[in-house]
Amino acid sequence: MPKELGVGIMGCGNISTTYFKLSPLFKGLKVLACADLNAQAAQMRAEEYGVKAQSIVQMLANDELDVIVNLTIPAAHFAVSKAILEAGKHVYSEKPLVITLEEGKALQALAKEKGLSVGCAPDTFLGGAHQLARKYIDEGGVGRITSGTCHVMSPGMEMWHPNPGFFFLEGGGPILDLGPYYIANLINLIGPVKRVGALTSMASPTRNVTSEGPFKGQSIPVETPTNIHALLEFVNGATITLSASWDVWSHRHANMELYGTEGSIFVPDPNFFGGTVEASGRNKDIQPLEPWGHPFGIDNQEHPQGPRANYRTAGLADMAIALIEGRDARCSLERTLHGVDVMTSILKSGEEGRFIELSTTCTQPAALGIDEALALLR
Repeated sequence: MPKELGVGIMGCGNISTTYFKLSPLFKGLKVLACADLNAQAAQMRAEEYGVKAQSIVQMLANDELDVIVNLTIPAAHFAVSKAILEAGKHVYSEKPLVITLEEGKALQALAKEKGLSVGCAPDTFLGGAHQLARKYIDEGGVGRITSGTCHVMSPGMEMWHPNPGFFFLEGGGPILDLGPYYIANLINLIGPVKRVGALTSMASPTRNVTSEGPFKGQSIPVETPTNIHALLEFVNGATITLSASWDVWSHRHANMELYGTEGSIFVPDPNFFGGTVEASGRNKDIQPLEPWGHPFGIDNQEHPQGPRANYRTAGLADMAIALIEGRDARCSLERTLHGVDVMTSILKSGEEGRFIELSTTCTQPAALGIDEALALLR
């Protein structure tokens, strides 16, 4: 196995710039080519980042590429990832991996047959804040986690995304679009889920696009729940409430709070790598945990809300190094498939009005401490 894997990016929309910009930070991978159904979009990205623009067919046949990153829309994830595996290449997909558990299991079977690996975002749980929370929990800081709450709620994607229609179709919605960040971090912090129950709804059958762009002013259909209140029972016995909604104008709920037998821990937004982790013991005195110098918690980008740590592509880099070293990748197919099972079972529970027992499980990913994170960076 070479010490650096050739990477192709399939899908040159908004998210592709993140992979182009941040991949040079990491060892083990080199982006060589990009492709898109829109040849002009591929050519624009190729010129912008100094890579080769290719057609889909050319990329699948490119012997220089070891892994292809699937950045297509969620509804196309299965077909595209399947084609990549059939072409004999590893896959790293944006979330969600697929939109049905059956599709995920089909990819798992194909990857096993071909002897190939599949990885999937999100990788934000590898961030300095979330790994600090993991360390604190692993060391017994709050005792055994018994319960908790998670909230990810806003008015909706049509207010900022230039082409928001797909967010409201099957494969979209807040549970499949934003839920992966929360569920991946819960698996990181607590472990696998046993069963789920949920109530789901939508505030309106249509949405009016107010973001700037060609779709401004258009009415788009809503074909998936936009308001989800779920209860997750974990294998370790913890019960966690997860609320995900695009029907909320404002709220005062924290992103993630976990309650243990000896105290509580307050985890920042799992959509991001950094932030402040707070905790209390039985004395109820909530205090921030001491920063620990984790490289994936250091601010490296400016945003309107202020400086932010952004190390997306860390999961892809960890997968590349895992392939080179012959170890388990943290953003593995096993874990992301379990995440798909959790999310689709939540939606199924909302439809059927009953608790759903999960048919998959997984292990917690290995913790990513300071030394392990530094080993991924150039």
